[in-house]
Amino acid sequence: MGSKEAAIDAYRKRFDIEEMFRDFKSGGYNLEGTNVEGKRFISLVLIIYFAYTIATLQGQLIKSKGMQKYVARRKEYGRSQRRHSNFYIGIYGQNWVNFIGNCQDLVQNLMRLSRHKLENYLKAMRAMELIRSAL
Repeated sequence: MGSKEAAIDAYRKRFDIEEMFRDFKSGGYNLEGTNVEGKRFISLVLIIYFAYTIATLQGQLIKSKGMQKYVARRKEYGRSQRRHSNFYIGIYGQNWVNFIGNCQDLVQNLMRLSRHKLENYLKAMRAMELIRSAL
């Protein structure tokens, strides 16, 4: 591997680690705000590790199905980095499915009033099923 490819690979790994630290700290679990120490801290980190791994794998599955646009804001023009991590997509994919499920009746009533939105509604329902299959 050439030096340019090695540098790009090293930066990619570093970025993934930085993304994980952000998710552990302010982006999801607020690890710094717990103020626990010693064995309790180690136990908490292990629990967070397992939860983080599950959410990240779910996010990867959601992205592989191309459904992240329903869960999170798309990449903005002019940005060179991903908008949200796999962890974020996994966590909010579950929230999105729960929200849609909880207000299904309301949404169906609104669809009766706005028939021109039916195509978008059907796309969202298909996306929800694909996201559910990833969770």
